Amino acid sequence: MKNVFKQIFSFILPFTVLVIVPLWIEKNRTIQLSVHLFVGLILMLIGLAIIVITISSFIRIGKGTLAPWSPTKKLVLKGPYRHVRTPMILGVFIVLFGEALTLLSKNILLWAGVFLIINTIYFIIYEEPDLEEKFGEDYRQYKKHVSRWLPRTTPYHPEEQNNL
Repeated sequence: MKNVFKQIFSFILPFTVLVIVPLWIEKNRTIQLSVHLFVGLILMLIGLAIIVITISSFIRIGKGTLAPWSPTKKLVLKGPYRHVRTPMILGVFIVLFGEALTLLSKNILLWAGVFLIINTIYFIIYEEPDLEEKFGEDYRQYKKHVSRWLPRTTPYHPEEQNNL
């Protein structure tokens, strides 16, 4: 039962950011069939897949959630985390960008930018120092080799880095 609550709460924040806020921003917008609609929908599906994979990794591998009241107990260095330190946030940004494209909404695009800026500040001020304190040298090495926002083309393998 506890795991069910973890899963539910793991989707509350993304749902708010991806659905509730954009609906509030564009409550009177109509959608028209066009190329930008299909490209936007594809981007949203890609972003949602990334979000689901990262939340699932937090629960399965990290033994926690994205929620501050139930943080991961183990450092997650698998899946998308081998390419970028913030795949969940990038997934959310991709969905928001897809929504902006689908609706041709400058306001949702602005919200996506604000979301990215807020998260960048949060990661620099709180998240990364907390992860360094919690996971020590493993996280420092990971941070040294994997970018916060720009994905690596080759996956990070910590065991290989230790042999250099």
